[in-house]
Amino acid sequence: MSNLSKGDRVSWNTPQGRTRGHVVEKKTEDFDFAGQHFTATSDEPAFIVESEKTGAQAAHKGSALRKLKA
Repeated sequence: MSNLSKGDRVSWNTPQGRTRGHVVEKKTEDFDFAGQHFTATSDEPAFIVESEKTGAQAAHKGSALRKLKA
């Protein structure tokens, strides 16, 4: 889902179940995050998201995120 932007409320799967949070940043170039390398392009961006519950940040492809109503 590449029509996401900073501040959008989203959910994603984790080993503990579905988590909710918001988009912190949209990445359109390859980057490193939390010791992992991520590939991103303008056609298939990646997103840094922050959990509402814990404040922890994670990186995900747009296809892993589901936009929620505000």
